[in-house]
Amino acid sequence: MTGSLVRSLLQLVGALALPAAHAAGTLTVCTENAPDGFDIAQSESAVTHDAAGMTLYDQLVMYRRGTAELVPGLAERWETSTDGLQLTMHLRHGVRFHRTPWFKPSREMNADDVVFSIRRMAEPAGPWQAISPNGYLMWAGTGLAAQMKAIDKVDDYTVRFSLNKPSAPFVTGLAQTFTGSVFSLEYAQQLLAAHKLDRFNSEPVGTGPFVFQSYQKDAVIRYTPNPDYWGGASTLDRLVFAITPDGNVRVQRLKAGECLVGANMRAETAGAFTGTPVRMPGVTGLLTSYIALNTRRPFLDDPRFRQALALGFDRASYLAAVYGGRATPATSFLPSVQWSFDKTIQNAFDPARARALVQASGYDGRELSIYTRIGGSIDGKRAAELMQSDWARIGVKTRVQMMEWGEMLKRTGQGEHDITFLSWAGSGDPDDFFSANLSCAAVSAGGNKSLWCDAAFDALLDAARISGDRARRTALYEQAQRMVAEKTPVIPTVYPTEYTAVNQKVQGFVPSPLVDLDFRNVSLP
Repeated sequence: MTGSLVRSLLQLVGALALPAAHAAGTLTVCTENAPDGFDIAQSESAVTHDAAGMTLYDQLVMYRRGTAELVPGLAERWETSTDGLQLTMHLRHGVRFHRTPWFKPSREMNADDVVFSIRRMAEPAGPWQAISPNGYLMWAGTGLAAQMKAIDKVDDYTVRFSLNKPSAPFVTGLAQTFTGSVFSLEYAQQLLAAHKLDRFNSEPVGTGPFVFQSYQKDAVIRYTPNPDYWGGASTLDRLVFAITPDGNVRVQRLKAGECLVGANMRAETAGAFTGTPVRMPGVTGLLTSYIALNTRRPFLDDPRFRQALALGFDRASYLAAVYGGRATPATSFLPSVQWSFDKTIQNAFDPARARALVQASGYDGRELSIYTRIGGSIDGKRAAELMQSDWARIGVKTRVQMMEWGEMLKRTGQGEHDITFLSWAGSGDPDDFFSANLSCAAVSAGGNKSLWCDAAFDALLDAARISGDRARRTALYEQAQRMVAEKTPVIPTVYPTEYTAVNQKVQGFVPSPLVDLDFRNVSLP
């Protein structure tokens, strides 16, 4: 049976499993791919971020809806010592973990849960490292592991982080679902005693606005509102994620009313909703799409060859063909709406110079792999074939390899690829872009898909983190951007507009510059 037939059958099964289109109080969301699992700390996937991090869990620090502004979360306030080496967080009272068939909490969330949630990522050995085969890559890759010296309980509702050096972006890291989510120590101890730690990823328990009910693999995730949610229980009866990798199928489900929200929609589908109750608002967010070049592969380890690929890439044609013109050509690795964006960096399309650099590198004509995903907000096959055509004109041979999203993240994290292309949504601090994708720490963690490690670049990031002066940090991040442009471990392609399709029945949904799906305070008539 072919892969495409399997996917079609799964989508049909998923469609049959969905609640009736008119079911009162059910918000069904057509999502683009299946999550890695439901233990958000193990993941780096935006799909998992939406399916677990934004539904099941709360973070110590959170974002004001529709913005990148930090606001209190499970920590209702915090303060930093005058030397910048201690961060004290005062926890919210009255927060309860989910009550499920597999867990009945006996107490409120407290400092023990927070200390456990951080230490299980930070400690180099133990049972929690064993159940995460790829480690806690965002904790390590974003630099939080290196920045934190210790976390300690002060009292039942106070925790203190001790840092190795002052860190301006550390608090922002605790707003990320991958690194700042809080888990139940009591549930962890229950699973540890039963020798069933793997259920942490399949039978999740959080404090978030929705409670996990069931997961039909690659088809449907079902949730119910958390009746004890500290932020106020949702008025929805049910939340359903219908996993729908095919963008055209997402459109049809939205038009038929089977789904009321469509995630990560392709820009060219906007016209399909004319005359329907579905609207597709776009947001220019903290998002950069880019090509990652595996700098540990032959020829790709030569900056001249990488610069040749950048000079031979026709962004204008790519933007028109892949995004229908609904994006902006990228110059820096930072998006243009990010503070510290360097406006002086420019692109160049120069095939003649690219061919000369290919020859100077000694390239022997070997075929390079381009890994691309199935599904998503763009046609990955078309995008990869455009790159393939551009690079063929400068004398570089490539082959396109299609794979599922989770498999691609795993294989590129292990460095099996030559070339791949991805998007990164930031947190509001420039460090998040650089540390997670281009630092030396992110190489070993698996998030740095270019496997590029430069001590001078890391030194810039270190200097920027310890400064509390935004002007100073901006100058350092501008240097970092210019270094990336010169060394070319990645090729920024476009700053996409993120589209979410929303039926007019849905009230209170707010598009976010963080390009995530937040269904707190969303309602249906």
